[in-house]
Amino acid sequence: MFAHAPLVFVAHADRSLRTRLRTVIDEAGLMARFHDDAESLLAQLHVTGPACLVVDLQLPDIDGLQLQSLLADRRDIPMIFIADNPSVRTIVRAMKGGAIEVLTTPLDEGLLLDAIRQALLLSETLRERESERRLFQQRFERLSRREREVMSCVVRGQLNKNIAFDLGISEITVKVHRGQVMRKMQADSLADLVNMAMALRLGAPARLHHDHHSLPKMERSALHV
Repeated sequence: MFAHAPLVFVAHADRSLRTRLRTVIDEAGLMARFHDDAESLLAQLHVTGPACLVVDLQLPDIDGLQLQSLLADRRDIPMIFIADNPSVRTIVRAMKGGAIEVLTTPLDEGLLLDAIRQALLLSETLRERESERRLFQQRFERLSRREREVMSCVVRGQLNKNIAFDLGISEITVKVHRGQVMRKMQADSLADLVNMAMALRLGAPARLHHDHHSLPKMERSALHV
C-alpha cells in the first residue's frame, strides 16, 4: 500500500490508554512510537516516509491545539486528536487547523484505525507532491530569466504574438524560448507544463512595458507584423 514504511506517533499522558493504543496499532501491522508529552514527541519527530500523529487534546505540558499550531507547516504529518469530552468549539478549531479526526473516549478502535489509514495515505500523497515540486523547481531554476518569462506567459494561455509584444521580442524568438522551456522542464504537452506551473505556484508576472525605440530594429519591426 505504501512506498515507504509508515510511522504513527502517539502522544498521550494516560499510560493505560497508550498501552491499549500500542496493542491496536501493532495488531494492524503498523509501526508506532509512543510519548507521554509534547516535548519528547517534538524532539523525536523525524520521518523519512508517511507519518501521522495521534495526540491527546490535553497533554500535560501543552494544549493539543497549541501543538497543532506549532506543527502548522508540517501538513505532511496529519494529526488525529483524542479527547475525553471536547467542546464543539474545540472540535471545530481542530478540524479547521487540519485535523483528520477528533475521537472521543471511550475510544472506537475501528474509527481510530480508519482515521490512521486515512492520515497515512494523505501523508504519502503530500510527500509525493512535495518531492515532485522539488524536481520541478530544480528544472525551473535551469531556465534563463527570459525562458521563465515566456513560461509564465505560456501557462496563462497567451499566444506567441502576444507574448512577443509583451516581452518586446520577435515571435520567432518566443518560439525558440518556448521550445527550450518545454525541453528543460521535460514537459510533454502544454497541459503538462501548466500542471508544473501550478505545482510551483508561479504567479503571473507584472506586465512589462517597453520603449519601442530602445529595441533592436528587427524586434521593433516584429511588433508591427
